[in-house]
Amino acid sequence: MENTRLLKILHTLSKTELQELRKFVRTPFFNQRSEVPLLLDYLLPALVKDKSLIDKEAAYRHIFGKTGYDDHRIRMAMSFLFQLTGQFLAVKAFLGNGIAYRRQLAAVFRERHMPEQAEKINHKAYLLQQNQPLRNADFMEERYQILLEKHRQQIETQRIEQHALQEQSDQLDQAFLARKLWQACTMLSHQNVSNVSYHFGMLDAAIQFAELSGQLEMPAIAIYYYCYQALLNPLQSTHFQLFRKCLTDCAGQFPAEEIRDLYILAINYCIRQYNAGNLEYLSQQFDLYKEGLERNYFLSEGQISRYTYQNVATIGLVMRELEWVETFIYDYRPLLREEHREGLFSFNLARLEYYRRDLGKALQLLQKAEYKDLLLSLAAKILQLKIFYELQEFDLLTSHLQAVRSFIRRKKVMGYHRENYMNTVHFTQKLLEVNPFDKTAISELRHEIEQTKAVAEKEWLLSQV
Repeated sequence: MENTRLLKILHTLSKTELQELRKFVRTPFFNQRSEVPLLLDYLLPALVKDKSLIDKEAAYRHIFGKTGYDDHRIRMAMSFLFQLTGQFLAVKAFLGNGIAYRRQLAAVFRERHMPEQAEKINHKAYLLQQNQPLRNADFMEERYQILLEKHRQQIETQRIEQHALQEQSDQLDQAFLARKLWQACTMLSHQNVSNVSYHFGMLDAAIQFAELSGQLEMPAIAIYYYCYQALLNPLQSTHFQLFRKCLTDCAGQFPAEEIRDLYILAINYCIRQYNAGNLEYLSQQFDLYKEGLERNYFLSEGQISRYTYQNVATIGLVMRELEWVETFIYDYRPLLREEHREGLFSFNLARLEYYRRDLGKALQLLQKAEYKDLLLSLAAKILQLKIFYELQEFDLLTSHLQAVRSFIRRKKVMGYHRENYMNTVHFTQKLLEVNPFDKTAISELRHEIEQTKAVAEKEWLLSQV
């Protein structure tokens, strides 16, 4: 039963939510099947103790007694419990959104011809929204819906106000601009790193309207406008600096997930600029990471992703901020998911020792660590390769190169990384074989490395040449 969709969703619930679900499935309005609460009662002890191995036949006996086992019957009970769990989470989320709940309740009162209650509840939704700090596209869309409900109430009572209609129209413009520019940034960012091409629809007209109507004074519009212009015109740094200023000044107006995405867009811009030869963007990228970490923007449910952990350590090492990197590696180690924690910690600690030129310690860290992630395992092997070469352990390096080749050939799902790392192994082998006194051969090897696009550790290879 452990791989079923039912257990997957139940394992996402906290202990408090599991108890709330227990009450929910016993509510006749939502459920009238007696087997569903019994199934949940059977599963609860294992869920609370976070055990995944649950016997389906034992569950059947708990619910239906010692009658002959019927797989279809227990599967139907599991399906009903899964559906009810989804309903429970949807109802909980809806009731937890006080603005959306009140707006919907106002519509219910209006449809039942109770105008005074409808107006009162809708006004409460307006005030509740006004008093919360967020001012992103979601806020603008919600505000428009509140104003639209107010307009519908005025139609019912035949007292339509001119200024209310204008406010409603202006709010719709703002909501559209904020959402359209957000969508444009997402599409353009993906287009820049893939082979796809998107049609941007009404974007040009929207941008022209935003520029001419003074809408760029609104952070939710300005931040995505400058972001889009920076992505579209990377050589004009003014747009990026204005985007960067919006990020710093107006971050509190966006929810955590959205501000994290905005920081990632800014970091990706810096990476592209750095790769294009604009070296000053390396420090800006590092500053963005430090700023995001200080404000907890890169945490999701109290955890940091393995990719962010790896990227932050990498940029810190490149910047030679070794003491800062060491603090980061240790401080954020507990915030990694358990399955990746020790591998990432050991690998980045090994990289830190490599940068400190304690190659022996780095090698020990690499050799004792276990890596569950394919690419992390490969990166560790490449770091070992570099250490063997720099220690002039050429016999060890020769056998290691063969082992890395075999590793890459065995692993089928590697994408472009296969060519990158195979070329690294190829050129390291050539480094071993080239005559160090043959200037022509060395020059030819350098030229070959420089002309080959897909090479991991190209800078290291060139430095060794």
